[in-house]
Amino acid sequence: MNGTWITIPTADGQPFTGYLSLPPIGSGPAIVLVQEIWGVNEHIRAVADLYALAGYVVLAPDVFWRLQARVDLDYDTAGTQQAFAYYQAVDTAQAAADVAAAVSLLRQRAEVNGKVATLGFCLGGQLAFRAAALSQADAAVCFYGGGIDQYLDLAARITQPILFHYAGNDEHIPQSASAAVKAAFAKHSNAHFFDYPGVGHGFNCWGRRAVYNQSAAALATGRSLQFLAEHL
Repeated sequence: MNGTWITIPTADGQPFTGYLSLPPIGSGPAIVLVQEIWGVNEHIRAVADLYALAGYVVLAPDVFWRLQARVDLDYDTAGTQQAFAYYQAVDTAQAAADVAAAVSLLRQRAEVNGKVATLGFCLGGQLAFRAAALSQADAAVCFYGGGIDQYLDLAARITQPILFHYAGNDEHIPQSASAAVKAAFAKHSNAHFFDYPGVGHGFNCWGRRAVYNQSAAALATGRSLQFLAEHL
């Protein structure tokens, strides 16, 4: 894959970096792919490459950079403890603004010849949602986005197509939270929801063997690719 780290400028003049993966033909519509709490690690870079192979210019911004640059953690006990420490310390409003800055950068890149979407997992799903409102990205995809229910004041600003994936047995997102998101978008024809019965939070991540579900992951990825093909 044609992957490299690039610099992303911010409004406050403090640049950070992100992993950019280009499609085989070198150009296409774009995705800002937002990490889980383990950073832009091997799994996230592989997911970026997967979407790049489908023809997208994919940028995975380092959203923990204000705490530690290029966090790259394993899914073992030590890595998970460190991941949750970063999660508890990160300024999510600032992180959402940084994701929005990545959207702005992609709009200016010569390789991007189409629209730009945000797509994220877990914390990244929440940031993909919030950045879609901040940046007016052309579409958004949220895999089990934790905490979205706390930012439903943004729902009126989400006028672009948006896709939500929720795990049926999510131990981190209660059913009441996903129900609140669904209720907020009940009258929005631009919002689409899929539930995955019997699987837990993080089902798309093959690095987390205890929760990974191949069938649900393949189905959600396929639905996301179809959604992006239709709207980008």
